[in-house]
Amino acid sequence: MNFSLYIAQRYLFSKSNNNAINFITLIAGFGIIVGTAALFIVLSGFSGLKNFSLEFTSFSDPDLKIVPTTSKTIRFTPAQKQALTALNGVASFTEVVEERMLMNCDNKHLAVTLKGVDANYPQATIDSILVYGQWFEPNTPQIVAGWGVTNELGFGIFDVAKVIKLYAPKPGTGQQSSVKGAFRSMKVANAGIFQINETLNNSQVFTSIENAKYLLNYDAETLSAIDIYLEPSVDEDTARAALQSLFENKVTIKNRLQLNDALYKMLNTEHVAVYLIFTLILIIALFNIIGSIIMMILDKKKNLKTLYNLGATVKDLRRIFYYQGILMTVIGGGIGLGIGILVIWLQQKYSLVMITPSLAYPVDFQFINIGIVLATILTLGILASRIASQRIAKTQLNV
Repeated sequence: MNFSLYIAQRYLFSKSNNNAINFITLIAGFGIIVGTAALFIVLSGFSGLKNFSLEFTSFSDPDLKIVPTTSKTIRFTPAQKQALTALNGVASFTEVVEERMLMNCDNKHLAVTLKGVDANYPQATIDSILVYGQWFEPNTPQIVAGWGVTNELGFGIFDVAKVIKLYAPKPGTGQQSSVKGAFRSMKVANAGIFQINETLNNSQVFTSIENAKYLLNYDAETLSAIDIYLEPSVDEDTARAALQSLFENKVTIKNRLQLNDALYKMLNTEHVAVYLIFTLILIIALFNIIGSIIMMILDKKKNLKTLYNLGATVKDLRRIFYYQGILMTVIGGGIGLGIGILVIWLQQKYSLVMITPSLAYPVDFQFINIGIVLATILTLGILASRIASQRIAKTQLNV
């Protein structure tokens, strides 16, 4: 065994005659264990929250979405529709007309996003988001509103006592002589209520694509977007290239990540911020290693002089305490990581912490978090050990 590593092990696992040094060493080890466990638990908890948040967007977002590049609409001809239907890898697609407009009920007004979809809108998505009532019937003036929209305007499901109107501004230029001439309107009935996330719940309303086209005065070939749902085994890049070819590279195709880029950026930024905060706490804890090693150097000064006189170099003596610090980091980090993994497993299996009586705090066990924690604790531990071991010099050995 390496001479310096052997002595480091002896110093680490043997008690010092000075109880203060033993106490400081225990505090340093405890700090590493707690800091490592806390970092892993927090990263796993945030990964769980991130996945939990993104689940709601996946309910309503397609695999790919075809949107216009330069204008507000795209042209979707019968020939393109036939070609898209026959395209390999495309399981289904939904024609979408989407626009901001005004909703009125009992003299209350709210700006909403009306999303008109055709009969191909996935039933699985409907079942996932619909919480009350039913989906709208095709070719009827019905809507399905978000939970927040219904609360804001004060209407329920098929509420005959409420008159709900949608208003869309008419295209054109010049001054309008009346409100009626400036807007195209439609009376609608609310058939159901959906829940996706807070933003969509408070701003979005579904209806049939025929209703949306009527309000916006779109012809049969004009759409706002096309939602594409792929077969499970299809490569996204291959499907994207085929779709671009079909639309002659005149459209933009976005996947789920690109459709929710603001949300992903926010979650990733928060993830980094949480990591940096807890890494700072871990750095403070690792200062105890520096203090412990320095105290050990002072305590073992006579032994170090003896080793030096027997032929050990200053570099060898520095390595003793360098290895001691690394051993403390590895052992403490391993124990802390084991505790963190156990806590996450217990939370997943037994739901120890609850957000609501029926919803456990979401956590996600990911091997990448283990790698991040190990890399962080080892890097900081090596740096702390290097700093502390440099305290040994020839002048301290009285030579």
